[in-house]
Amino acid sequence: MLRSLKDRIGQRSPIRLLWHRGKALLAAIRYGFPARRLVVLGITGTDGKTTTVGMVTHILRSAGVRVGAASTAFFDTGNGAKENPLHLTSINPFVLQKLLRTMVKNGCTHAVVEASSHGLVQHRLDWIWPRVAAITNIALEHLDYHGTMEQYRRDKAILFRMLGGMGTKILNARDPTFREYQAIPSERTIVWGDPEVHAPTKLWLTDTVLQPAESSARVHLASSGSTQSMELHLKIPGGFNLENALTAIGCALAVGVSIQAAVKALGSFAGIPGRLERIDEGQPFSVYVDFAVSPQAYEKALHTLRGIVGDAGRVMVLCSSCGNRMREKRPEIGRICSELADVVVACEDETYGEDPHTVLEEVWAGVDQTQCEAHKIFDRREAIRFLLTHARAGDAVVVCGMGPFSTMTKLEGRVPWDERIVTRSILQDMRF
Repeated sequence: MLRSLKDRIGQRSPIRLLWHRGKALLAAIRYGFPARRLVVLGITGTDGKTTTVGMVTHILRSAGVRVGAASTAFFDTGNGAKENPLHLTSINPFVLQKLLRTMVKNGCTHAVVEASSHGLVQHRLDWIWPRVAAITNIALEHLDYHGTMEQYRRDKAILFRMLGGMGTKILNARDPTFREYQAIPSERTIVWGDPEVHAPTKLWLTDTVLQPAESSARVHLASSGSTQSMELHLKIPGGFNLENALTAIGCALAVGVSIQAAVKALGSFAGIPGRLERIDEGQPFSVYVDFAVSPQAYEKALHTLRGIVGDAGRVMVLCSSCGNRMREKRPEIGRICSELADVVVACEDETYGEDPHTVLEEVWAGVDQTQCEAHKIFDRREAIRFLLTHARAGDAVVVCGMGPFSTMTKLEGRVPWDERIVTRSILQDMRF
């Protein structure tokens, strides 16, 4: 009956949001307002949030700061990262406040928190008082909840308004949110991505080099009338990860870590599990597992792989979309994959209560079979096996959608599933 009542009340109904606001306050009271004893850095955006949280946490820890983190992929209360068993960015405020209190008990002085648009609207991040607010990017996603891109941008802006005119904003100069968020008051603004933008402190990249297992560029910092530049080397691939690194460096600068220390620390950052994670079992082609769920994330991953294979190999992708989420993106994912990949295999994904066959058909509807070799294979394991057994020397295969999670939600409930273990097992059976 309670569930039926909740379903009749709109997701953005004032009554429902008041309920969320009350829960957040109760959670903060229950755990003693732990954010008062922490410097909280909030990171939002459509793509790259989790990797950026990991990068910032790694930089601060390398600089000797006691730091914890809460993200879609992992929780870290100061003693090392563990999988987020909820698979959610918008975690319950009681879970978040308990995590923050545990960080304080473990001696943390800083906390890096991933902030989803849902969580911001629903007051799940109330009472964390961020000192730093950063954004990676904004792209087509979650319109089933926000309605329009304009509303989506306004909802993301809540994080920056939570600064209360204090603290530091970290903004993407090339993102459509830039001018809007730049106008939100703060003590300091650090801008990345465009050397031509007018800003007192700005970061940008030149001389980018992308390779199958790593990426590098020259990073420049202009501040207080002077410019510094140095080489940035990442042990993870992808131009988008170099952009995530700029966001992370901006966050580090905001809490007093030098650019030299931040860049040096990123050189030993091993990446986030399931974020364009390379799987190597001696095969003569490249294989990656990536938690791509938005059209833009697919686009970035496929562009990265195209840059890796060049004209010498094919780009092969496993694509899907989860149930009970924004339907508009499903055919868009299919379209992008057929435009940017040579071989496309569409398959099942997590259901969240929706018929997975229906979801698959909507992804498949966007695939242009005249532009690529396309296959529809419902069973996810068989779809992965098909891709791997048909890959040739010099190809690049990316398995998208599930990333690092250890379970998959089906209509019958959660079942054990680790995309990386499944992919590795199939490659091992192939005996290269």
